[in-house]
Amino acid sequence: MSTKKAISTSFVAIFILIITQIIAQSIASMFVIIKIPTGICNIIAGIIYAGLTYLILKMFISKIIKLPTSDFGMPKFAIKIRWILIAVLLPFVIKGSYLLIFNGKYVSSNMNGNQMFNTLSAGVAFTGIAAGFVEEMVFRGVILNALKKRWNIKVAVIVPSMLFGIVHVLGQDFSIGSCLLVIIAGTMVGVMFSMIAIESGSVWNSGIVHAIWNVVIIGGGLAIGEKMDKYSIMTYVLNSKDFAITGGEFGIESSVISLFGYIIVAGIAFFMIKSRKTNRDLSSC
Repeated sequence: MSTKKAISTSFVAIFILIITQIIAQSIASMFVIIKIPTGICNIIAGIIYAGLTYLILKMFISKIIKLPTSDFGMPKFAIKIRWILIAVLLPFVIKGSYLLIFNGKYVSSNMNGNQMFNTLSAGVAFTGIAAGFVEEMVFRGVILNALKKRWNIKVAVIVPSMLFGIVHVLGQDFSIGSCLLVIIAGTMVGVMFSMIAIESGSVWNSGIVHAIWNVVIIGGGLAIGEKMDKYSIMTYVLNSKDFAITGGEFGIESSVISLFGYIIVAGIAFFMIKSRKTNRDLSSC
């Protein structure tokens, strides 16, 4: 793949992500106008977002790039048990660590039943599952493999991961310290997802880790941070104001505790890859 094609493919993938998100939210808004409950519309938006992104990416890869989607981390849908287990353990261990180790207080947003349903449906269906899988298809599917075909696996992992980190501070009015923390943590989580996708051979495995992380950490149920999150049903407000612990303005996703979790999981995936390569080399001797 040429340099021009690799870069243009990456930009097209990001463009598709943006367009499908706008389309999904616009269709959901139209359903709201005709009096369909907002919570149901959030679920519809999530289904449209993930489904439409997959269909357009599949058409783009097969018709324009003229390669099978499996070359871009999207083979037949299948998820390995070990990554489901890690998908569950990672966010719950990190969240549990905050609740058990750090002092704080629970603050309710005082939502009624309908508001809770709206919040959870958006957090689980759209921000959680749909966004998790869409971002994996784009970043660890199309972009990672396009750069890998043009350069090498190191470039393919590092560049999209840094881009993934930088994207999360665009348009945010964060302090310099918080921006640096977000970029470092965002880059490391990008490396983690990349290692999972490479080890498993598909974005469906990194997607399940990403989706469950989103649901548990930012899904609207219980938030953890230095101040109350009005978009969550309940917030555990930390007494600590140390931005390395709280994650600063972005939240605990960019904290050193989460960063430590990303490094451990990325390390597990890396050693799985190396172990498989070693076993393959030994068997060929």
